[in-house]
Amino acid sequence: QVQLVESGGGLVQAGGSLRLSCAASGRPFSSYDMGWFRQAPGKEREFVAAISGSGGTYYTDSVKGRFTISRANAKNTVYLQMNSLKPEDTAVYYCAAHIVGAISDKRTYPYWGQGTQVTVSS
Repeated sequence: QVQLVESGGGLVQAGGSLRLSCAASGRPFSSYDMGWFRQAPGKEREFVAAISGSGGTYYTDSVKGRFTISRANAKNTVYLQMNSLKPEDTAVYYCAAHIVGAISDKRTYPYWGQGTQVTVSS
């Protein structure tokens, strides 16, 4: 089992920035692909960004150029730096660990954190 705990969410104004962190425990961290997903009220949980075990990064089109995913394997932590935030970014953000399958497909992520709320005011 892998335990994931997100932190860093909060309330910011449009155009502001937040950095989310996800701390992993229970298994070696570096072997996993790691992803960030988000879910707004009444919406499906959607892919935001992912980073592979080899360091390759992937983003949904709506966040390209604004969000950056990174990982610090020695700290068992993955980050999501979010800049130029927009009200439509408001959601609960979830960290997830991935082993096989399409890296942007939430159905292939067996391990999930509890989420951290990000609210962007206009």
